[in-house]
This record gives sequence, C-alpha cells and structure tokens, in this order.
Amino acid sequence: MERLGGPGAGLAVFLENLFPPLPSEVILPMAGFAARLGQFSAPEAIMWTTLGSVLGAWVIYFLGARLGRERMRKLVTRIPLVDTEDIDRSAAWFARHGTKGVFFGRMLPFFRSFISVPAGTERMNFAVFTVLTALGSLIWNSIFVGAGYSLGANWHRIEPYASTFQYVVLAAIGIVVIWFIVARIRRRKLAADSGLDDV
Repeated sequence: MERLGGPGAGLAVFLENLFPPLPSEVILPMAGFAARLGQFSAPEAIMWTTLGSVLGAWVIYFLGARLGRERMRKLVTRIPLVDTEDIDRSAAWFARHGTKGVFFGRMLPFFRSFISVPAGTERMNFAVFTVLTALGSLIWNSIFVGAGYSLGANWHRIEPYASTFQYVVLAAIGIVVIWFIVARIRRRKLAADSGLDDV
C-alpha cells in the first residue's frame, strides 16, 4: 500500500480472495489506516479494495465454470459419505437461493471465496454475479476500511472482534459437518440393517 497506494490495497484483497488464509479483516483496516495517513483517500481505499474483491471473485467464478457441473460431481462424490443426491440438492438450493448466497456470502469469512465456485459451475448469470459480488463486497469493505480509518493507529483493535466472528462461523460449519456425518452414518446403518432383514 505504501508503494502502490490504492491499487496496492486492491491487489492485497485480490490475493485474499484467491488465498483465503490471508485475512481481509486485517488487510481492510490497514487500508483504512493508510487512508488516514494520507496514502490515498478513504473512498479510494473502498473503491480499490472492492475492485480487488470483484476481480478475485471473477477468477474463482471462471475456474468453477471451467470445472463444470459434471466434473464437480465426480470430484465431490469421491468424498466419503457424500452421495450424488447431495450434489443435486446443493444445485437445486443454489438455483433457488444463489443470488442471496452470493450477496451475503461476500460478508462471511471462508464463504467469501467459496461461494464463487458454485456460481461458476452452475453458470449463474455473470452480470448478476458481478453486481451482487460488488454490492456485498462494498458493504463488507466499507465497514472494515471505515473502522480502520476511524481508529487510526489503533486499527489492530479490530482484529480480536474479527477473529471472534471467524470462530463463530467456523463453529457453525463444524456443527453442520458433524451433524451431516452422524446423520449419514445412521442412515447408511439403517439401510444396511434393513437389507439384512430383507434377506
């Protein structure tokens, strides 16, 4: 950001989309702090970081489109306990709620990058995808850039709150995964028992 200014902030967020371990919850407040120091203006910080978000989402969208639904099915069905009907249900869910998923997904850790994959494999309208990604990213980026700008040198105080939010999301994902595994094992056990009874 010191060397490239606003485009540097956009580049950092672009890379964060491709490599989720790079936390936008740290990059964005730093961009706000840099704006506070006069490296660029706050509106420029928001504009460039939102552009970086959109461009990063485009890359993942096109990777998903390149992969395609059938290849995705073959890859996902190799995961233990996952059946083809799980993929079909996910595709049906995305067909009904994909627009909300893309918009709100841009404001959730981990989902920010992931949500672009089904958008690509399901060939969501590219213009709609772009607008929803831009709007969701604009809201998320504005909050964190604005917080970094307001806190100035204390921008790092945002990190504990952002980390707590990440842990909450991770915990929710963990609960869903555990519930899925337990339910799937019980279902297969019941099916196996039923098959033995028939014999």
